[in-house]
Amino acid sequence: MKLPRITILATLLLTAPAAAQLQITPPATTPSPPAEKQKAKPPAPAKKKEAAPAPKPSASPKPALPATVIPAPPTDNSNVDLVYGAYQRGQYKTAFELATARAQAGDPKAMTMLGELYSNAMGIRRDYAKALEWYKRAADAGDREAMFALAMLRISGRGGPVDKGEAVKLMASAAKLGEPKAAYNLALLYLDGQTLPQDVKRSAELLRQAADAGLPEAQYALATFYKEGTGVPKDPERAVRLLQAASLTDNVDAEVEYAIALFNGTGTPKNQPAAVALLRKASRQGSAIAQNRLAWVLINGMGTSVDKVEGFKWHLVAKTAGKGDPELDKQLSDLPAEDRAKAEAAARKWLGTK
Repeated sequence: MKLPRITILATLLLTAPAAAQLQITPPATTPSPPAEKQKAKPPAPAKKKEAAPAPKPSASPKPALPATVIPAPPTDNSNVDLVYGAYQRGQYKTAFELATARAQAGDPKAMTMLGELYSNAMGIRRDYAKALEWYKRAADAGDREAMFALAMLRISGRGGPVDKGEAVKLMASAAKLGEPKAAYNLALLYLDGQTLPQDVKRSAELLRQAADAGLPEAQYALATFYKEGTGVPKDPERAVRLLQAASLTDNVDAEVEYAIALFNGTGTPKNQPAAVALLRKASRQGSAIAQNRLAWVLINGMGTSVDKVEGFKWHLVAKTAGKGDPELDKQLSDLPAEDRAKAEAAARKWLGTK
């Protein structure tokens, strides 16, 4: 039995606070410690919605990642960026004080840091007007992250009136300078066709740029383009490779789609045990779609041993999120009372309602 494919509406999410978009990096002259693996939110994927008319793909692009968490640098390293180190350790007041001095001396990265701190009330009272001022000064000095953060303020109307035209120009400039989150969000604007004329080929180009830079949301979205042939030739194998890459970063949507591809052998050799393992992982991360499909494979013993109590637990959990299944409801009613009670108790425990 094949697992059904997921149809998810491509959703623009461009009004999140700048902190959800901006990745601060040290100045180019300062050595940077290695980044820790980025944890996916989840979802914040966008909430799953009904399928949209073509040519929108069955993707759920999300906003760019939050700032990457980097371990605190050793204090005896004279080359360490003290502003950046204080920010990463959560010492926002210290970061603010140090960044202010450096910004006044003309450091664009310090200006961007001040924009971040003001925008997100880190060590200082939130002030979008001041955040906008510092982001603009840094953007004028050529900082690509400031350009992107300023674009997000402009498109959301924080710190001043909404100005989508300026936001698009800033995103385009940041994307040209290699900012993957700017390329990703610009791709969504070309896909949406409201702020910009719809151009799925240009959207695909920008998604490819962001995906090649390692942005998992872009990898997942571009995978759906290749799966559906939207703006690019249909290529199931390439779609699966992108899904695999995104799933390695704990992108939940990618995990579910990759699991379904593995289970059905679509664009990749069939591997049902690996698919079930991914469904388990995504289910524990809160994906109702994964929970629903995991229920099916456990109850029916597809790619794994039969475990009806565990399977119906996930069915009940998914049902609370609106992913019910009438056929599984019928099978649950036929389950022996003792096993049904165990499944219900397990679901309540998982949901924290016991």
